[in-house]
Amino acid sequence: MKVLNLRCGNGHGFEGWFASEADFQDQWGRGLVTCPSCGVAQVDKLPSAPRLNLSGSRPPEAAVAANTPDSAAPSAQGGLVPAAPSARLKALWHEAVQQVLQNTEDVGTRFPEEARRIHYGEVPQRGIRGQASADDCAALADEGIEVMALPLPSVPKGTLQ
Repeated sequence: MKVLNLRCGNGHGFEGWFASEADFQDQWGRGLVTCPSCGVAQVDKLPSAPRLNLSGSRPPEAAVAANTPDSAAPSAQGGLVPAAPSARLKALWHEAVQQVLQNTEDVGTRFPEEARRIHYGEVPQRGIRGQASADDCAALADEGIEVMALPLPSVPKGTLQ
């Protein structure tokens, strides 16, 4: 089994498990390797070190600190840069995305109109999701209609991992 670190064109990092390097190359060449977060097929393989199981070894202190959720690193400007999201945070985000996808109706670009129809009682209240411009969101907020931007995969191909 070959576990590869991958990154999509939108910068999302994820793992891919393949039977072999040839299997990865075959699937990648046919455009079958896609980002589980956004569905983008532009995926690059990142360099990775082999995993060595050494009995009794301990990770360096810096590596342990970098994997804690509250860690941050100094930036060039003197402030702190938050550490990358932990695996637990990523799992929670994927769980939240699944809940949104399962419990809302995709109204696409009709989102602003449909949100208004629901708000003004023209149609039954229900959860919806879709696309709206920043101007549309501002106009909805001015009308007292609560909206929230949530980055969701554009074309989910099944269950998110």
